Amino acid sequence: MFASPHVAIAALVVLACCSCTLRPLQGVLVPSNELVEGASQVPILIGTTRARSGSDAGEMFSRDPSNEMAFGQVTVSIPPDASRAVGEIQWPLSPPGDPRKDFVTASAEYLDRAQFGNAITSLAKARHRSKAMVFVHGFNNRFDDAVYRYAQFVHDGRLPVVPILFSWPSQGAANLGSYEHDRKVALESGVPLVQLLDAVNSNPGVREITLVCHSMGCLITLDALHMKASRGGTTSKLKNVAFVAPDVDFDQFISQVGEMGPRRPRMGLFLSQDDAALKLSKSISGGSNRVGDINPDQEPYKSAIAQQKLLVFDLTHLGGDDAHSRAFDEISSVMGMLERRLAQGQQLGEDTSRTASAR
Repeated sequence: MFASPHVAIAALVVLACCSCTLRPLQGVLVPSNELVEGASQVPILIGTTRARSGSDAGEMFSRDPSNEMAFGQVTVSIPPDASRAVGEIQWPLSPPGDPRKDFVTASAEYLDRAQFGNAITSLAKARHRSKAMVFVHGFNNRFDDAVYRYAQFVHDGRLPVVPILFSWPSQGAANLGSYEHDRKVALESGVPLVQLLDAVNSNPGVREITLVCHSMGCLITLDALHMKASRGGTTSKLKNVAFVAPDVDFDQFISQVGEMGPRRPRMGLFLSQDDAALKLSKSISGGSNRVGDINPDQEPYKSAIAQQKLLVFDLTHLGGDDAHSRAFDEISSVMGMLERRLAQGQQLGEDTSRTASAR
């Protein structure tokens, strides 16, 4: 059952992962050769089920699906902190942009599978990193959206990781047809995510993996982890999974997490009770409660969370205009928590202290 057309349209407007900041529709990933003192270079390794773009060199990968996993690497130049608002992406008005004040693509290249593995090893060695982080984006993301958002997340959070993006073929459009399309594609993307995790897990340069998903990307992540567990397999280096604003039915989530058994990685939920996007997603999906906007102190959520030993971070108190992307905008939430724990060698579930943002 769907909500009324007016509610559905409103839902799709606010379900977008990225901010409403205007950005170029083409050419974003065309590299710029201009170097600026104080700018930061953030390399993002990519595994994607998108097809190569045939119409826009600056798109790199399109919204069309591919039957095979493709690989790449994009290095994003982020302007000095004094010239930008931390927690935001400064899109250029027109590519390639000004690296003094804009996010700019410093380099972009396609890789084959072997080159992808070598790039992980090289980056881990060059940056003295033994931990990888795999990020799964959500609904309404173009490829360049996902790359720039992840670069912002890693940079502003000062995360000591090898960053790897899993990009699935979201349509990158906010309309009812695209939402239904994206959900269908998400439900078909668990297998390639498992394949990517296996590739990262087998890399000798990686000692530990953290998996972070956002919104509809958490549906893919849940499916991949459940699929792996149901087949009796494990991803031995995967230690932490962070579900950020998950657009997933709560009962489905708890059921599948429970079926993974005790060998599953530690799991953290990052939610906001005022997440309007997820409340509207609930309406579109026929009234099923979404994990990302529950009140964790109410039943039946409280008991179910305790039974599954999930760590919950309630970000409601942080405020801001966009609760659905709050975790990426606020340095004190997901980014700050992950930076502190990864830097100290801790896992998601090791800190049992009660803080303002953790329950």
